[in-house]
Amino acid sequence: MSGPITPKRCAVYTRVSTDERLDQSFNSIDAQREAGQAFVASQRAEGWVLVPDAYDDGGFSGGNIERPALKRLLADIQAGKVDVIVVYKIDRLTRSLSDFAKMVDVFDQHGVSFSAVTQQINSATSMGRLMLNVLLSFAQFEREVTGERIRDKISASKKKGMWMGGFPPLGYHVKDHLLIINEAEAVTVQRIFQRFVECRSSTAVSRELALDGVTTKAWTTLGGNVRAGAPMNKQYLYKVLRNPVYVGEICHKGAVHAGQHEPIISRKLWDQVQAILAEDAKARMGATQTSRKTDALLRGLLYGAGGEKYYVTFSQKPSGKRYRYYVPQTDRKFGYRTSATGAIPADQIEEVVVNMVIDALQSPESVQTVWNHVRSEYTGIDEPTVVLAMRRLADIWKQLFPVEQVRIINLLIERVTLLSDGIDIAWRDVGWKELAGELAPESIGGEMLDLEAA
Repeated sequence: MSGPITPKRCAVYTRVSTDERLDQSFNSIDAQREAGQAFVASQRAEGWVLVPDAYDDGGFSGGNIERPALKRLLADIQAGKVDVIVVYKIDRLTRSLSDFAKMVDVFDQHGVSFSAVTQQINSATSMGRLMLNVLLSFAQFEREVTGERIRDKISASKKKGMWMGGFPPLGYHVKDHLLIINEAEAVTVQRIFQRFVECRSSTAVSRELALDGVTTKAWTTLGGNVRAGAPMNKQYLYKVLRNPVYVGEICHKGAVHAGQHEPIISRKLWDQVQAILAEDAKARMGATQTSRKTDALLRGLLYGAGGEKYYVTFSQKPSGKRYRYYVPQTDRKFGYRTSATGAIPADQIEEVVVNMVIDALQSPESVQTVWNHVRSEYTGIDEPTVVLAMRRLADIWKQLFPVEQVRIINLLIERVTLLSDGIDIAWRDVGWKELAGELAPESIGGEMLDLEAA
């Protein structure tokens, strides 16, 4: 006489890769769920019982596990709420062999088995595991082949000059995979190219367009979502100026193909713009990496009272003299004087910060902080030595190489905030401790100060 049958809690998981027709009264998800429930009912003699929760993923690919219902199912498995997983077909659970291997590990850890309604498979047996891996290998192969076919189709279509989806460029709307000129927007595109050639400045063009209320493209997606236009910053203008679609071409993976659409600007105007952009790029490339790191003492540290970040910029007079400024992000995007504060001379603000750093190096509070750390971490050094070392560092500041000045500033300062009546410095506590280590005997910083004293 056999003993009582142990109940096995069964969870039915369903998935479709597209959300089309899910609003119908009876759809693919419903069909999968009913088949799974019927299968569980047929195994009632084995103690199978259906759990009350539904695990349905509508509109999710089987190529990954980023699915809400699947994640909830795996969480319930780990919580010990499920004994058997039932799906209509194995590829409803996943089409990835690696993902399936990870799931099987989770199943094994919690004593959970897996069954497919239309494929007589039971992961509780070795033969069932073999069949699962074979079928899943074919499912993954099918997914990869489908992806390759789609990519090949897109590539072939773009080589023919067709538009294959994505955000439509300013100046065009899309119809049957073809770009059709939008006359109102085309005027703006022509203006951008022409004005850039005339003034050779994206900042000036951006400011001019902002004053006239010209925005980026506003459009409505196929799903009915409205994308409102926004002010054109310099980054957006550069994308427009470099987009070959405006001379009737389509770009795909670095290759340019003749498009089936009409150009908005002439080849002559396009070549003029690209020549100007190439000149700017060459000038930027002339600066070395080291100079970029040391040309601004407060690079990445300076912020406005409202949290707006400041960036370093330069201007060069006809005489060749170069001036440095810190400008807020608003000015950087939309042009000079867009913000309330505008550009700040770099030399002036840096001098103020350096003086505050030197005062801090000599202040009793800072010296005491450093000495407390040195005393607890290092031996063979006394308090007068620390005091003298910090004062020496303040005295020789102007003799340090620019890269060393930048390093120390970033070591000691977390953030510099511009206020209406001055500036505020947020010090890095850990930076003072690191400075203490550099002033210890036989350290690089200690040796440098000893040499300076000699």
